[in-house]
Amino acid sequence: MLMHINGKRFHLSFSLLVYLSLILIFCHESFGHELSRETAVVKAVRNVSPAVVNISSAYEVRKRSSPFSGFGLNPFFEEFFQDFFDPRFERRRQYTSLGSGVIIDGEKGLILTNSHVIQKTGTIKVVLEDEREFEARIVGADPDSDLAVLKIDSDTSLPAIKMGNSDDLMIGETVITIGNPFGFSHTVTTGVISALNRSIRTDDREFHDFIQIDASINPGNSGGPLLNINGDLIGINTAIYAKAQGIGFAIPISKARKIISDLIQYGEVIQAWIGITVQDIDETLAQYLKVPGKKGVIIKAVEPESPARKAGLEEGDIILSFGDKKIQDVADYVSVTKGLVAGDTLKAKIWRNGKKQALAVKTRVFPLELADELAYKLLGIKVADLTANNQRKYSIIANKGVVISEINKKSQLARIGALPGDVIRQIDDYTIKNSEDFKKAIVKNRRKNSVVLLLQRGEQGYYITITL
Repeated sequence: MLMHINGKRFHLSFSLLVYLSLILIFCHESFGHELSRETAVVKAVRNVSPAVVNISSAYEVRKRSSPFSGFGLNPFFEEFFQDFFDPRFERRRQYTSLGSGVIIDGEKGLILTNSHVIQKTGTIKVVLEDEREFEARIVGADPDSDLAVLKIDSDTSLPAIKMGNSDDLMIGETVITIGNPFGFSHTVTTGVISALNRSIRTDDREFHDFIQIDASINPGNSGGPLLNINGDLIGINTAIYAKAQGIGFAIPISKARKIISDLIQYGEVIQAWIGITVQDIDETLAQYLKVPGKKGVIIKAVEPESPARKAGLEEGDIILSFGDKKIQDVADYVSVTKGLVAGDTLKAKIWRNGKKQALAVKTRVFPLELADELAYKLLGIKVADLTANNQRKYSIIANKGVVISEINKKSQLARIGALPGDVIRQIDDYTIKNSEDFKKAIVKNRRKNSVVLLLQRGEQGYYITITL
């Protein structure tokens, strides 16, 4: 095409004409109308915010004290003076911790949050975005995963969040957090996913498979949602790693799904049963067996009828990895398997007869009928429910717990001085009312290094730490 400008001829291609036309159209639209400010983030926050709640948990510490408290008296004398004053003379302190949560079932009023948000609670208050207040009760909590489910009762259906998928997350993709940091309700921050499958070690436990984001998660953000750009729930923010600055962590929602299901159904997480006992391998054994990397754990026992036995694992197999996690020692094995729930499938790579093999172990619930046998193996005791006969036989005054009916004389409990007729009232934080509770406590704590038992003999109670 030819154009004449000031008597000169110019040749314009068709593509150039199209390009110039688009520029003119764009300029006309830009000058005629403002660009839309309603971004994907704005839409996601608007849709999800009604399902985000503010959680405040309050509890009271009551301590009997004398009017001389606070005057710097020796603790012995302060305790001595307490006996001379009215027991109603108490000091009360109320503590309130703020956190966040997200409604996952609007019909049933179920709220997902962090376990540490509701620790040491007396009453739990939940406030919605529209300022409606509810008193919540705990459906279930699991400190090992730092997840908890609450329930509130509402006459109407509540706004709930849409659960997404955290299995296909991409490093660098945009994420959104909503929470209540320092009490500032429904604070929104944005960032990107910095890393996946992060492990975090705290004072008392280790957490795995966290999502790392480039936004700080303050205490009030704990339990709030991590969203993708579409507003889908992909994680639960947690502030357990308080030393971090400019770094946040979230529990992947795909990992949380089974835990949530157990908490709703059972009130606790039903631990996975694999059915093997492992030990470290030393360098000499690793060289002799030509183990790749000279690291791993060797299976020294496989329980009959266990998931491991059915999957084909054998004594002498060396576990190299579970999934994408390398297993270099027993500590790795414990930390990886601790996060499993019943029903998970564990893909294992093992070393057997000089070759690598791959096996899949489908975990399941540990059968309660094996708990008595397990208790004798771990503690060296057999127990029975309290009855009129054994209460009379051993002069037992307790009306709750289980009585030790038989004890292995070589066990740690026997060496400490425990006897038949002693009553077990508690195992760690699990109250024992009957033999059913005892079995559940044994199964729940079977993978710990030690447990604390509360034994009662006559009117006296004793706390005893037992190595498992």
